[in-house]
Amino acid sequence: MKKLKPDFFRRANVLQIAKDLIGKVLVTNWNGIITSGRIVEVEAYNGVADKASHAFGGRRTSRTEIMYAEGGVAYVYLCYGIHHLFNVVTYKKEIPHAILIRALEPIKGIDQMLSRTGKKKADYTLTKGPGNVSKAMGIHVSHTGYSLQSKKLFIGDDGFVAGKGKIRSSPRIGVGYAGEDALLHYRFFLDNNLYVSGKK
Repeated sequence: MKKLKPDFFRRANVLQIAKDLIGKVLVTNWNGIITSGRIVEVEAYNGVADKASHAFGGRRTSRTEIMYAEGGVAYVYLCYGIHHLFNVVTYKKEIPHAILIRALEPIKGIDQMLSRTGKKKADYTLTKGPGNVSKAMGIHVSHTGYSLQSKKLFIGDDGFVAGKGKIRSSPRIGVGYAGEDALLHYRFFLDNNLYVSGKK
């Protein structure tokens, strides 16, 4: 499997990068324990112009400052004080594009994923939804800023091809506060994959 190079993440079109991430493989290696899963659902956030983005209007906080870094690093934030949500920062420095990884199809380390999540069996809830993704993969807010070129956290390409018409789009989930931007088709997912969260 080939690790995605920095140039993949530093392109200008966050929607194209989001779509291209479908089928790629997210890998973590914490203390020699490797877990991996195929990305089957993502959401794109288009920086300062996107009312659903943490960086809308140029907002900058200690939490979101990493969004302004050069593309190819992790942005992990805490949602509702419970869920650690893993995002990929894209494009160039000072332009805060990001992509939320919403669902994976497990590939390697399923026993470890079960242990981390406290689940008894590997059903579709294991890595369905962004909170479950981070929990199963051992990702938390301390990993914000990690380079996706590291050996501990990266995204790779194992040659998987989704096939024509298999990648679908829809409005994002849970961003009703964003007004008209909530209707934008910035969510991409692999059609008929059981790990995809929300409405198909």
